[in-house]
Amino acid sequence: MASYNPPVIIAPSILSADFSELGNEVDSVLRAGADWIHFDAMDNHFVPNLTIGPGVLKCLRKRTTAPIDAHLMVEPTDAIATLFAQAGADYVTVHAEATRHLDRTLSVIRQSGAKSGLAFNPATPLDTLKYVIDKVDMVLIMSVNPGFGGQSFIPSSLRKIAAVRDFLENHYYATGHEVLLQVDGGINPQNVDRV
Repeated sequence: MASYNPPVIIAPSILSADFSELGNEVDSVLRAGADWIHFDAMDNHFVPNLTIGPGVLKCLRKRTTAPIDAHLMVEPTDAIATLFAQAGADYVTVHAEATRHLDRTLSVIRQSGAKSGLAFNPATPLDTLKYVIDKVDMVLIMSVNPGFGGQSFIPSSLRKIAAVRDFLENHYYATGHEVLLQVDGGINPQNVDRV
């Protein structure tokens, strides 16, 4: 089996984009070298902010073939996750804290045609991961508290990132199933090497 060496993927969030120029902003970050587009969807229930929905993602999908990762900070999750998958998201990521039936939610995402992502807030333990890893294609570690852009990186996230990377590496060697690791929030030129 090949060694565990998942790719480094740059996926800027469109949360800070000028929404009146969203298509042009997406084109710009892709021309600058971004690999994916990170699409933050918030419902003002799970987090105290309200953003955009699957209709906007569907329009972006018509404009780009780049992978789109829909990060859902919403509850309930199942019906909304399905809408984002149908709109063209390549990955649909839900928070472990946002659903009571995580195993089912991850299955619903995959059945809808997208790959499944599982997000953990900074203070949320990782125990759940071992029970659903066979249904997860990507793990997202929040390095800020979700809900707003422009926050500072939480340094204790580095320990969590290292723990997840070790877990995913062991899982890969045991099963051959490569799961991506994503880190979201407060990443900048000063801390990207540590991340």
